[in-house]
Amino acid sequence: MTACPTGIAHTYMAAEKLAQAADTLGIEMKVETQGSIGAENVLTDNDVRDADGIIVAADKDVDLSRFAGKRVLKVGVAEGIRHPEQLIERVRNAPALGADGGGTGTGGAPAAGAEADGGGKERSVAYKALMNGVSYMIPFVVVGGLLIAISLALGGHATPQGYAIPEGSFWESVFKIGEIGFQLMVPILSGYIAYAIADRPALVPGMIGGWIANTGALYDSEAGAGFIGAIVTGFLAGYLVLWIKKVKVPRFAQPIMPIIVIPIVATSALGLFFIYVIGKPIAWVFEHLTSRLSGMTGTSAILLGAILGLMIAFDMGGPVNKTAFLFGAGLIASGNQTVMGMCAAAIPVMPLGQGLATLVRRKLYSEQERETGMAALFMGFFGISEGAIPFAAARPAQVIPANMLGGAVAGALAGLAGVKDAVPHGGPIVAVLGAVGGVPMFFLAVVAGTVVTALTTNALISIKEHKAGRVSEAALVPAQAGAPVSATVATAVEEKEEPALVGAGSGGSRSRVPAEPARPEASAEEATNEAGTDAAKQAATKEAATKEAAAEDEALPEVLSGYLTAQTMKVSLDADGKDAAIREMAAMLASTGKVTDPEELVRAAFAREEQGTTGLGEEIAIPHAKTDAVTAPVVGFARSTEGVEWGSLDGTKARLIFMITVPEAAAGDEHLRILALLSRKLMDPAFRERLMAAPDESSVLTVLAEIE
Repeated sequence: MTACPTGIAHTYMAAEKLAQAADTLGIEMKVETQGSIGAENVLTDNDVRDADGIIVAADKDVDLSRFAGKRVLKVGVAEGIRHPEQLIERVRNAPALGADGGGTGTGGAPAAGAEADGGGKERSVAYKALMNGVSYMIPFVVVGGLLIAISLALGGHATPQGYAIPEGSFWESVFKIGEIGFQLMVPILSGYIAYAIADRPALVPGMIGGWIANTGALYDSEAGAGFIGAIVTGFLAGYLVLWIKKVKVPRFAQPIMPIIVIPIVATSALGLFFIYVIGKPIAWVFEHLTSRLSGMTGTSAILLGAILGLMIAFDMGGPVNKTAFLFGAGLIASGNQTVMGMCAAAIPVMPLGQGLATLVRRKLYSEQERETGMAALFMGFFGISEGAIPFAAARPAQVIPANMLGGAVAGALAGLAGVKDAVPHGGPIVAVLGAVGGVPMFFLAVVAGTVVTALTTNALISIKEHKAGRVSEAALVPAQAGAPVSATVATAVEEKEEPALVGAGSGGSRSRVPAEPARPEASAEEATNEAGTDAAKQAATKEAATKEAAAEDEALPEVLSGYLTAQTMKVSLDADGKDAAIREMAAMLASTGKVTDPEELVRAAFAREEQGTTGLGEEIAIPHAKTDAVTAPVVGFARSTEGVEWGSLDGTKARLIFMITVPEAAAGDEHLRILALLSRKLMDPAFRERLMAAPDESSVLTVLAEIE
């Protein structure tokens, strides 16, 4: 079985390499690919029963339970590409998989612990685990938040105790369903972080640990530890289960370990540890924090508002947020409504700011994040700060500081203007329903905080990507100020060709138009007339050459359903670096007229490289991008004589480079079909040799036509 995080090129390359190695060794092998297009060539029960061993070359979580009792070798997908013969030899001596199907391979490595791209570090495992938790949590955030917001909007009314919905009403039922979503949100985050680290035995301790972390009453705290506590319990549960799984137990006890012993031991240990060791200090800290806030009511309203805004924005419903909120709500009864006014202005800033950020710079976010951003905007209007949690959990280093800055701005402005709030709730809905005093300044504070949050978030994300050497504004700035990227790249390429060439294809010249020598003895009038005549002749010649080149293009074979043509091919790439190569190929694809925004295409390709290199080894790279900057699928190909450093799995420089671009709407089976076809065919050494040896465009296209 082969699988990579993106489920595209590496998945199919490993499959092809393993199949080739098996043929060479005279061994019967069936390879299941778990790609983005779905599982293909699936191993049946009969296949598994008859197999001498199972090789799992994967960099993502896969279900191994069906292989229980068989010899299973679990490695990274890169190993399937680099050393397929060795894997076939190693699997003969691999240990049998336990009955739990927990994904243990040689050396007791967990399923989730395979290193990404064969060389990932431990932090990549932690990142994948965190993203796994976030992806499962998002639906609970969105469903719970929207149901609560709708019930408050249509069935609630303001009271001194907050927004109330009549008991026994239809909207109270809707509200309670939404609350269940929010209650499950935090345990789900914790549970699936643990699951990604140690598989199914870690799911129960992870979820129960997350529930404990979010239930402050269990450790004498008025507010639970929120999503930050859930992240902590998720990782603690995952690694605790990994440690327990390494303990040697008698054979008779092995079957009950994953379903009884491990969950009970891990859940009890983690729960008691949180309640008695971590929980008590958390409760003590926030009790004293409340006392400190009470002592600040006589100080500067601006400073107090900024501090409350920072606290409200820090953990979005967690203990820090709840401490500030309960402090403001408690002062309403004593007649001080200004402190709650500061909190009310800061409460919606995080979801509104993150939602706005996805609208301002959509290209920085995935489609799922943009959809979550729209839901966050809606939740922000109703003062549901938890709408920003998915963004904070996914990018804590960028999102949390931006949230805090925006919250501080909103709280400080509300404190400066003396905004009042008569109910313990926040968001624009409070002002719409008449519970706020100083409505204009309240909205000004909310808008200012939202804008600051959005701009800061996008700036911090851009800085991170710039440091990573991928998506950077500097990399997209043309050599000449004001010139578009595509024009700059095209000019740089053209300047290396002979100035007298016209009608040249992307890979070289087809027609030559010799320039007439200057005639210095001619008069000015003659020169002018002759210049006009020469210009007309050259224009006619150029038009004829262009038609001739177009006719030649039509005669050449089209590759990959016509997506790759002579116009999107260069037999000799000029660039000597990856970033420059991507920009050069993007400019080439732009010449087809199917690219509306070359700069965005470059940005999308760089963003894909950020997820993991598209250098596949064997001197191959397949950069690809899904973006609405292209109107139809288009594929480019270029050869590099010296090779381009691409971070390939085997350390080779890329000499055969394909660039695949498709619109978002077409980023389905067709995109993956192209990648799968290329990945498999390029594993044939003879095919690669013919491709490198082809002397011109026509020959190259003839070789490439073998792909289909």
